[in-house]
Amino acid sequence: MKNRKLKIHHFRDAGIFHRVAMPVLVCLWMCGECVPLRGQENRHANVLYGVAGTYATPPRNADGTVNMTKLLKELKDIHANTYHWLIRDNNDELDVLKQFLPRARRKHINVWVTIVPPSEQPPVLKAGYAEPYRLDFEKWAKELAGLSLTEPNLVAWSIDDFAHNLKTFTPQYMEKIIKASKEVNPEFLFVPCCYYAQVTDNFIRNYIRFCDGILFPYRAESEKANLQNPHLVEQEISRLREKTGIPVILDIYASAHSKLGASTAEYVEKVLHAGLATADGVLIYTHLDAVQNAAKHAVIKKGFRRYKPKNNH
Repeated sequence: MKNRKLKIHHFRDAGIFHRVAMPVLVCLWMCGECVPLRGQENRHANVLYGVAGTYATPPRNADGTVNMTKLLKELKDIHANTYHWLIRDNNDELDVLKQFLPRARRKHINVWVTIVPPSEQPPVLKAGYAEPYRLDFEKWAKELAGLSLTEPNLVAWSIDDFAHNLKTFTPQYMEKIIKASKEVNPEFLFVPCCYYAQVTDNFIRNYIRFCDGILFPYRAESEKANLQNPHLVEQEISRLREKTGIPVILDIYASAHSKLGASTAEYVEKVLHAGLATADGVLIYTHLDAVQNAAKHAVIKKGFRRYKPKNNH
C-alpha cells in the first residue's frame, strides 16, 4: 500500500499522473480491483477524518450576495476547518463557489458541496433548480471533480436526501455518476446524506460501493425520530460504521427540522460532545449567526476548540 502511494505521487510530480496513472486507476476502480472504497484501506478518505464545520446559510450582504469575508471570519472564530456549500435555487451559487474556494484555501478551510436531489427541485418543489446543471447529476459530478483539481480544498460533494431519491439514483445511474467524477479526479469524494433507518442491508448491497463516507443527520431514529434525545449518538454511529465500513460524518441539527422542530443548546452540546468522541467528523446544520443564536454558537465554538480528532478505523 505504501509503495503504491509513493508511485502515485511520483507520477504526479513528474507531470504525467493524469495522462498515465489516473486512467489506469479509474479502470481498476470500475472493475473492483483498485484500492477498496471501504474502511481504512480507502487512501482518499483520510481527508474526511477530523472534519469540523458548518453547512449552508452563509451571512449575506444587503443585496443578497454571500459575505465571504464575514463567513470566513466566523468559521475561523469557531475553529472550523470545513464549510459545506449548498447549491440550491440561486443561479449564481456555482459561480460564487468558484470565487469562495481560493479565499477559503488561503484560510485553510476545506469545502464540500451539496446538490439538492430531484425531490427538492421542480417539478416536485416550486423552488428553483440547482443551477446550472439542474438534474444532470453526471454533469455535476464531472464539473465539480474538475473544479476540485483547480481548487484542491474542494474535497467532497454530497447529494441531499440521497436515500430518499433512489428511484432516480439507481445503481446503474450511480455507476455513471461516480465514473464521471472518478475519471476526472479519483480523490474527489462522494459523501451522500443518508438517515439511520435508510442504511439497510439492501442499501449497503447496492450503493455503499459508490460512497466514500456517509453524512449522517442524527435524529435518534433507532428509537423514534426526534431532536430531544442525545443519548443514542455513539450507538448509532458505531452501528453505521460497523455495517458500512466507511467514515461516518455526523450532521447535527442546530437549526430546526421541517417536521421535528427546533433543538436546544443543551441538546446540541450533548450531541456534539458524543459526536466529537465517536464520529469521523462533525458538521453543523446549519451555519449559525453568533448574535441570533448565541447559546448554540457558544456550544459549537467550545466543542470545536477542544476537538482532537482521531481515526476511528
